[in-house]
Amino acid sequence: MAAHHDERILPSRGMTLIELLVALSVLAILLAIGVPAFNQFVVSNRLSAYSSDMFSTLTQARSEAIKRNSRVVFCKSADGESCAGAGSWNQGWIVFADPNNNANRDAGEPMVYKVPALQSGYAFDGVNGFIGSVSYDSQGGVTQAGTVTLCPPVPAASGQGREIVVSASGRPRESRITSCP
Repeated sequence: MAAHHDERILPSRGMTLIELLVALSVLAILLAIGVPAFNQFVVSNRLSAYSSDMFSTLTQARSEAIKRNSRVVFCKSADGESCAGAGSWNQGWIVFADPNNNANRDAGEPMVYKVPALQSGYAFDGVNGFIGSVSYDSQGGVTQAGTVTLCPPVPAASGQGREIVVSASGRPRESRITSCP
């Protein structure tokens, strides 16, 4: 009897050049759609986080003024220790007790809270009572109401910003806006 030799043809396990090019084309299209959407998602999340930081800091400043039965100041700060006389809110901000009512952080005045500078490109600007600082009295009110607007880097999320309005009673209100450049 002759030995039977079984020859099987095994299927190819590789890809053709055309299949590879089609797969790469599909991947490139998905990335072209996905990366800008992801960037928009990151910008929107940062906007929300920065806006929430300011909103919660304002709420905390008001609460501290009532709790301490004394003036508390919320101001922009470049160094995290004293109020800045110039620049925007992008440089960060601090909250401190101000028992001598001079709106400057003096030696011995306790720091309540501080937030470091925002990532570059975001525009956090105040109008009316929000030019340099906001002072809360012992009842939680402010002497002058104001508004601060946060806009994303251009053109990443143009037209999608946040606004925080502080009423004369000292209560902040946060909302989305579409008036960013």
